[in-house]
Amino acid sequence: MRISIVTVCYNSVETLGDTVRSVLGQAGVDAEHVIVDGGSTDGTAELVAGYNGQIAKFISEPDEGIYDAMNKGLRMATGEIVGCLNADDVYADDQVLCEVADAIQSQGLDAVYGDLLYVRRDDGEKVVRYWKAGPYLPGAFRVGWVPPHPTFFCRRELFERLGYYDPQYRIAGDFELMLRLMEKNRIRTGYLQRPLVRMRVGGRANTIRGMLRGNREILHAFAANGLRPSAGLFVRRPLARLGQLARRPREGEVLGSGGRLG
Repeated sequence: MRISIVTVCYNSVETLGDTVRSVLGQAGVDAEHVIVDGGSTDGTAELVAGYNGQIAKFISEPDEGIYDAMNKGLRMATGEIVGCLNADDVYADDQVLCEVADAIQSQGLDAVYGDLLYVRRDDGEKVVRYWKAGPYLPGAFRVGWVPPHPTFFCRRELFERLGYYDPQYRIAGDFELMLRLMEKNRIRTGYLQRPLVRMRVGGRANTIRGMLRGNREILHAFAANGLRPSAGLFVRRPLARLGQLARRPREGEVLGSGGRLG
């Protein structure tokens, strides 16, 4: 079973190499890496060329935003399973994609997700926040729950059948997609109880302006899908983040080995 990883980037040459090596280093799986670049001028194309054809597909051209770029990559992908990995993120270890493919195939699932480790930008081994996703329960999105998007993998045919990312969103397009797939259409989803991705801290969505826009887009996502959030949605979300900051992973969790499906 082939699994395709889509990486969207723009002037990310300083970190993209780590991402590429993380995908290429996955063991026991037929992995395809698709990179969609927004027309970088920092040497991204030269970096990709240096991998001598190990990257399956690469395009570099202007786009209409991150979700438009992700859609380009998804339409280029040929794997039965697809996932998106940001240009400054890496997989927790070399068994992640193998475990994802095995869980989806052996359990007859449409999608799986797992936990996320936030790490320092200058030290990928220093964990500053542990996002323990927990199992999905119907209605969970309404009260502020959402799986970490970089850990979300699903069958490619779902995009063809239920729709791609909506490019009108600038921050919460991943929330809207997972809301539509999991909450509205109730696809068969499993939870791998271990870290799948290490994400460097920072990013547009973590600024005050980004959070405000993201909240507006989340409300729009509910309305667009005929769903209603709970009254306390935007109270529960920051409280959940405080809990993640307080939690410190055990050594086995940081290494990311021995995941269980929940």
